Amino acid sequence: MCLRPGIVQRYLSKVSGPLLDRIDLHVEVVPVSFDEMTAERKSETSTQIRERVVSARQIQSDRFKNQATIYCNAMMSSNMVKEICVINDAGRTLLKTAMERLGLSARAYDRILKVSRTIADLAASPEIKIEHLAEAIQYRSLDRDGWAG
Repeated sequence: MCLRPGIVQRYLSKVSGPLLDRIDLHVEVVPVSFDEMTAERKSETSTQIRERVVSARQIQSDRFKNQATIYCNAMMSSNMVKEICVINDAGRTLLKTAMERLGLSARAYDRILKVSRTIADLAASPEIKIEHLAEAIQYRSLDRDGWAG
């Protein structure tokens, strides 16, 4: 189904910013071309993906083993985010630029850091690298003006 320009944006304008802030991942799904579907490329199997997820969940379980009510990154408080989701100067610059350009809220800031920590966990990385942070910022597409046409 093809939507007329502006229909999705008009719908999204009815959804409040504070509600969108509570959604960690915003992803625009675009149609895949025939050439992309039929291209020969190596991708992870479901088993490999499952193994990475199980491993990341174990990393998080170990991280929060002394916390009675927290067992994953999404459950961290703002204070815990500051302690656990440490980024380097390049990461701070990237995040500051994204915050300013996208007009993101403090809640979105914490969400981006939590998601970037999870991306790092999936990569079995002890630190949040700039590529993890950049990927997490990309998942805030609903915060961008005009993304939906």
